[in-house]
Amino acid sequence: MQSITFPDGTRVPAIGQGTWHMGEQPSERKREVAALRQGLELGLTLIDTAEMYAEGGAEEVVGDAIAGLREQVFLVSKVYPWNASRKGTALACERSLKRLGTDHLDLYLLHWRGEHPLEETVEAFERLREQGKIARWGVSNLDLDDLHELPAGCAANQVLYNPEARGIEFDLLPFQQQQGIPLMAYCPVGQGGSLLRNEAIREVARRHQASSAQVALAWALRQQGVIVIPKAVDPLHLKQNAEAHKLQLSADDLALIDESFPPPRRKRPLEML
Repeated sequence: MQSITFPDGTRVPAIGQGTWHMGEQPSERKREVAALRQGLELGLTLIDTAEMYAEGGAEEVVGDAIAGLREQVFLVSKVYPWNASRKGTALACERSLKRLGTDHLDLYLLHWRGEHPLEETVEAFERLREQGKIARWGVSNLDLDDLHELPAGCAANQVLYNPEARGIEFDLLPFQQQQGIPLMAYCPVGQGGSLLRNEAIREVARRHQASSAQVALAWALRQQGVIVIPKAVDPLHLKQNAEAHKLQLSADDLALIDESFPPPRRKRPLEML
């Protein structure tokens, strides 16, 4: 499995597991838990979740999935921006840890920027790190100007990135690559299926006898320092995700995708979902 290195030298798989929309339907819980465990068996040992997802429900699903397997998992969660004060961050983290059934997170992110100053949130993160409740901290949905406001120590930035949303290639992604800050790509296969039905993506998939989702993941993974976190519950999709790193897109493949999804030629507002 292709791996990515965090600033402190910790290595994680470049393909992880997302959990957005998990925990919303009680009838799906067993299936979601089984999927996350299958992903771990396939080497997708980074699991990303958030207190926002199903208002803690996704964290509870993850907690069930990693019970007895915590040492195998690189666990990521996020704090709501309105909880990201000095006191609120600590309380939110405690709630997340309880739902996850663990005593620490490997990475704790600010979900997006809100009313609390970044320096206040970072101060709370550093306090949690000193207490051993998080190993490192980072951010999500922050653009380049926001990153410039952060003090040293940011371990990652999680943003929307796929062929339909590639504005970050103009400035944010190059900056993070230069600084050695991993970029976590959420929704790397898009949302709603339109990306996967795109004719260029489908043509490249046919060339490689691969799925459209594998092409989208390989497209993101071509970039240095990118971690993709697709959500999958179907066993076949999980296997395909785990194999996506083996797909090497050619210059012709990339040119064809560029025709449908041109790279940015100027600064664009950061896209978010």
